[in-house]
Amino acid sequence: MVVIMDANTPSIRPRNLGDLYRLAASHYGGMPAFANRGEDGTHWNPLSFEELYSHGRALAAALLELGLEKGENIAVFADNRVEWIIADCAVQLCGAVNVPRGSDTTDSELKFILSHCQAKFCLTENKRLAKRVQALCDDNDLSIRQILLDGDVDDGNYLSLQGLIDKGQKLLEQDAQWAEQLDKLLETVTADDPFTLIYTSGTTGEPKGVLLTHGNMLAQIRHIPIPINWRDRVLSILPIWHVYERVLEMITVARGCCTFYSSVRHFADDLLTVEPTFMASAPRLWERLHARIMQTIAKAHPVRRGLFHMACFFSAHYHAACHWLGGHAVREKRPVPVLDWLRTLAESLRWLLFLPFHGFFNAAVLERVRLSVGGCLRGTISGGGALPRPIDRFFNSMGIPVLEGYGLTETAPVLAVRRLDCQVQTSVGPMIPETQLRIVDIDSGKVLYPDPNRSDNGRMLKGEIQVKGPQVMQGYYKNQEATDKAFVDGWFRTGDLGMVTWNDCLRIAGRCKETIVLSSGENLEPGPIEMRLRQSPLIEQCMVVGQDQKHLAALIIPTQEAKNEAESASALKKQLEAEVRNLINANNGFKSYERIRAIAVLDNAFEVGEELTPLFKLRRHVIDEKYQSTIAELFASHEK
Repeated sequence: MVVIMDANTPSIRPRNLGDLYRLAASHYGGMPAFANRGEDGTHWNPLSFEELYSHGRALAAALLELGLEKGENIAVFADNRVEWIIADCAVQLCGAVNVPRGSDTTDSELKFILSHCQAKFCLTENKRLAKRVQALCDDNDLSIRQILLDGDVDDGNYLSLQGLIDKGQKLLEQDAQWAEQLDKLLETVTADDPFTLIYTSGTTGEPKGVLLTHGNMLAQIRHIPIPINWRDRVLSILPIWHVYERVLEMITVARGCCTFYSSVRHFADDLLTVEPTFMASAPRLWERLHARIMQTIAKAHPVRRGLFHMACFFSAHYHAACHWLGGHAVREKRPVPVLDWLRTLAESLRWLLFLPFHGFFNAAVLERVRLSVGGCLRGTISGGGALPRPIDRFFNSMGIPVLEGYGLTETAPVLAVRRLDCQVQTSVGPMIPETQLRIVDIDSGKVLYPDPNRSDNGRMLKGEIQVKGPQVMQGYYKNQEATDKAFVDGWFRTGDLGMVTWNDCLRIAGRCKETIVLSSGENLEPGPIEMRLRQSPLIEQCMVVGQDQKHLAALIIPTQEAKNEAESASALKKQLEAEVRNLINANNGFKSYERIRAIAVLDNAFEVGEELTPLFKLRRHVIDEKYQSTIAELFASHEK
């Protein structure tokens, strides 16, 4: 039976995540839940909600028969595919704990995770990864049984996912006790039980295991304001093992949406074939898409270039007026009624002036830009890093709503997010329901916001973001010392700097631990400088360095186009030095001590799993160590 719900119907209300899969199968039945990309790229292989639950239940029975018990850890080392979600369904129905990671994880991280979580079973992407896992287990005296997601038949060395599903189906058909055992087991799973153990990527050191409960995820399903229902198509591009992508997929299960599994390699093509209406994304995806659009425009006929820039001009003014009139303009200062009235009058006139021009160019020019992302995208949440303001303004003025959010793995992950009805750019929106926020001075520990003794309540004062809420983790697995450091008086310390605007929206100002302190005592955040540099068509990646130095320098990886056009390595470096000076200067709002005085051009790009996390964040300690001699030489040569 399929129960079709309209957009105003509440989503299903499960007791735990196993119950979520069960209720979704009951409500949405044969509707498509997830889909793998076909080999030819023109069709998709769907899996219905009924099939998802049926396969997951059969796999759960087989895992129980193999000896898996409630509360035990089971590793899932695989990438985005329907078999992953079947595996997760089975793990939740068993009351076990999913310990996920992608196939591109380094051996050192796999070794740490396997040793630390002591999983007896591992659901593995394919034989190549399985052999790596087995070698690590043999070298470190670990005992583990592997189940291949790619396999159809057990081959003696490894069990196969499909083989276990078939075996579990027979168990359920031949003996009613297995179904009764699964039902009783599911009844015992509470909101306080762990459902996943996610190891951080180690941006600042050794990975830590974040223990999240069923209650953490259920709170996210209840409160994240994503306006989607069974009519929507969601494209999955970010790694499924990361809680950011995972929470969106749990929401799609709750609301009956179909999720299409894509990859970075096929992303551009899948945007056109799937025509998604919603997706989760990272800032780097939009930076690359913006660069591709601008490169296409640069090569276009002069008339087309002129029309495009005119369209951008009119659209930017039209949307700026709409933001103010709709109450979505960021408020950095205390509102003054008279000035607000005058501003409203001016913005009303601007709206009337630009409306007809925007209407024409929107249909004639900007529609082509929207078609480049499928033409149906109603919104995307960008997370995992700061969204550059020019990129933010560009896509939102194009009619492609990019809703920036904020959170951490430790908060399952969302703390704040813009909504379609609260599109306050340069902010990450208001806190989601049931989430408490305070801003604390990083030196004195004094609470800056909220401060009832101040008339402004502490708005626009910068400090560390600390939170409480039902989405906050229980703690770090087997690491009480790190857990104790992460909390103060019951508040979770995010390690991020932020402030609250007069719209009651949160604005992120950098990382406490990323702050660079120059030898002169000046404190600065490298993030805004790096974002500005990455907007250059010459710069693919970069990292600003300069701790305890007299000035800043940067490690730069040029784009392939810049390499191709340069006559020599020295010419390329001179071109990049000129570009850096052009971008980081007083005219662009940078202070004198924020300017880059020297650069080093690197040959090899930063790679996910090495210098980058799966969400493309810089692993600064890894880069510092890897390029230690280059950085030292960079400052030594400049001092000469």
